[in-house]
Amino acid sequence: MSPSVVRSAIMITIFIAAKTYTRDKNSFNILAFAAFCQLVYNPFLIWDVGFQLSYLAVFGLIYLQPKIYSLLYVKNKWLDKLWNFTALSLAAQLVTFPLSIYYFHQFPVYFLFGNLFITLPLVLMMYLGIIILIPGLSFLAPVFEWIINFTNQTLKWISALPFSTLSSIWISIPEFILLSVALVLFIYAIFHINKKMLFSAFVFFIAYQVLTIFDDVKALNQRQIIFFSLRKNYAVAFIDGRKAILLTDLSPKDKNYHFFIQPALQNLQINRLDLINLKKDTVMKNFILKDKQIIFHQYKMLLIDETLNYKTINNKLSFSSIWLHQNTKFKLEKLKSFVEFKHILADATNKDYKINFFKLFAENNKIDIHILKKNKAYLIDLAP
Repeated sequence: MSPSVVRSAIMITIFIAAKTYTRDKNSFNILAFAAFCQLVYNPFLIWDVGFQLSYLAVFGLIYLQPKIYSLLYVKNKWLDKLWNFTALSLAAQLVTFPLSIYYFHQFPVYFLFGNLFITLPLVLMMYLGIIILIPGLSFLAPVFEWIINFTNQTLKWISALPFSTLSSIWISIPEFILLSVALVLFIYAIFHINKKMLFSAFVFFIAYQVLTIFDDVKALNQRQIIFFSLRKNYAVAFIDGRKAILLTDLSPKDKNYHFFIQPALQNLQINRLDLINLKKDTVMKNFILKDKQIIFHQYKMLLIDETLNYKTINNKLSFSSIWLHQNTKFKLEKLKSFVEFKHILADATNKDYKINFFKLFAENNKIDIHILKKNKAYLIDLAP
């Protein structure tokens, strides 16, 4: 089972056992013991996102929810229940906020609305899920299915509302630590009315802001080339500040684009992107793609693909690297006589037998080579 399910099972088991034998039930001890049991079984669960979020959320419910709930007294019974659910939602969301934006890079604006909506259907699903297991009551299964589908569709509608999500929020580990410490100190200061803690929280938050500003300045001055590692396609990003030219055969609708390329560009804070491919010569500011040559600022690259099969290069040329593409049959042995280069890049459009040949050529000639297929992406930093 997932870490959150196992945590729930351990905690409810201990809770029922303690209640049965009329023993004291300390929620923090039960939570800590559940974490201890899981980490003894698998210590690496400490790095699991589900494990971290699950325990943080429950800790928020145990510690923070009663404090938030006590801030407001509501006489009406039904409004009081609504405020109780609101306090639950706020507590869970508040303590998991830094971890959520660190891992998922987004924050749901309408989380309170969504959490309050799901409360009633969730209770119905829990009871109906048990009832339909009783022999003779399986005819209620369609109702159970309808409630699930209705809940999912409504949550999708909420997520599709305008400004429903603050996305592309990328923070580093130091920023995550500073934000988390600031949040912890702020919560403690508010509920214990401690001015020193409040001032400390403010200092840590200012430090977090300074780091984010530094990242923004760094993004404005970045200049790099990224060769993405793909299975069958090619993609190269030429990044200048917050602008990028993406040389690829993928479309923005392709799942490989969404999974491998888009997150990296968002992380680099790219706000303007031009998509081009190798079939058409392109001349743009600080970028030239023409006659199988690519020039980006001071970096020069020669593209060797199937169009150069069995052809020769007569002029003496100098490049920073050569890019091997589409199982080229160009005679690499003759290349060094006419072309000066320091590095070889072979993308995933080449078949394995060709890649092995390229590797052998590079080893025999003592040239650095990077294979993009099944390996890490390749970064060329040109920042001044």
